[in-house]
Amino acid sequence: MIEIKSTPAVPTTEPEPAWEVALLFPAQGAWSEEEYLHLDTNHLVEFSHGHIEVLSMPSDKHQAIVGFLFVLLLHLARQTGGTARVAPLRLRLRPGKIREPDLVFVASALDPRRQAQFWTGADLVIEVVSPDDPQRDLVTKRAEYAQAGIPEYWIVDPQTETITVLRLQDAAYAEHGVFGRGAVATSAYYPDLQAAVNDVLDAP
Repeated sequence: MIEIKSTPAVPTTEPEPAWEVALLFPAQGAWSEEEYLHLDTNHLVEFSHGHIEVLSMPSDKHQAIVGFLFVLLLHLARQTGGTARVAPLRLRLRPGKIREPDLVFVASALDPRRQAQFWTGADLVIEVVSPDDPQRDLVTKRAEYAQAGIPEYWIVDPQTETITVLRLQDAAYAEHGVFGRGAVATSAYYPDLQAAVNDVLDAP
């Protein structure tokens, strides 16, 4: 648990600035995984080697896309006997590295990687690119998910209006396909998982 050190109270007639609560938490780079897991917040927060990374709040369009794809994953889960989840849900890629993908899927609901506090792996992960930091999903997480051995990774990019489907090949991802408007994105491993790009990008 997070250890909070108290200091003697100083009489004052003015409330302390709200930002001073940050002084009660570890410095960036000094967070432990246990401290991160006990962090109680309504924000999406990821953990990377002692640092916490607070993600921007998703837009309405972002959530519409996530909701549309979640329905498709639920249908797939019913067919395979699997499970689909939507953020926030922690995915522990390795000790010291925890992400919160927009969508995660395992083909079997009995998969031992599906744990109560966090998942330790997935069969498919989907991220919708946020405009504030596109490289996070396009480059950083692409490398991290591959290193974690996740077989399939979808990147939905509203800015370029594409869906990139990646499949794991050796220790890196290879493109199964880059699908634009008018095309139907297909899964590398699940033939029944298909998504018309127009429907995804224009989800109400």
